[in-house]
Amino acid sequence: MGAILALDGVSKSYGALRVIDGLSLAVEEGETLGILGPNGAGKTTLFNLVSGDVRADAGQIRFGGHELSDEPPHRRCRLGIGRAYQIPQPFGAMTVFENLIVAASFGSQKREKETYGSAVQVLGETGLLSKANRLAGTLTLLDRKRLELARALATGPRLLLLDEIAGGLTEHEAMELVEEIRRIQRTGVTMLWIEHVVHALLAAAGRLLVLDAGRKIAEGAPAAVMGDPLVQRVYMGLAA
Repeated sequence: MGAILALDGVSKSYGALRVIDGLSLAVEEGETLGILGPNGAGKTTLFNLVSGDVRADAGQIRFGGHELSDEPPHRRCRLGIGRAYQIPQPFGAMTVFENLIVAASFGSQKREKETYGSAVQVLGETGLLSKANRLAGTLTLLDRKRLELARALATGPRLLLLDEIAGGLTEHEAMELVEEIRRIQRTGVTMLWIEHVVHALLAAAGRLLVLDAGRKIAEGAPAAVMGDPLVQRVYMGLAA
């Protein structure tokens, strides 16, 4: 299919701290790439660079043939980049359905009524249809995570950025979320997924990338990456 997202020599620093260091990466259309690394490795900064929350100091980011350097976050969303944040950020005083209408209208630039059908479809896909009229602020953590995922999906993404979406969930809840992510995979949406709940990530990702200090230290098939001595030492704290 070809790469839908490509990073070429991308770097980002905050003062003297280099958080992304010359990173190059290609993500194929339709794949799910899992991203691992210790705290401070640069994982969230990588997402911020792709979504446009921060700008790169050097290098290029291309999405679907578009060079993104000068594109603001809202434009990237409308090009097809959706993001679910680590800490769910719904409009708590609005219903679940209203949250999706806001996201769908923003992502598609359609009128509100034109988004109702797609919003209902996403609610069904994420297990929230029966809670469509609940205030978002009253949801359990699992359902807030589902809503965060649903809001990203409602924008109509070709590329979905998932930032520790399983964090804070029980093992059973995490695997419920994995099943929903697998259903999304079958629709052809490309995904980048940062996760510390490794068993959840391994259940869905076809390829892994491991970062440390802003640099790529391993990339490839999950079994090979998890068996890499450098990954075991840096990420899992195992002796070489």
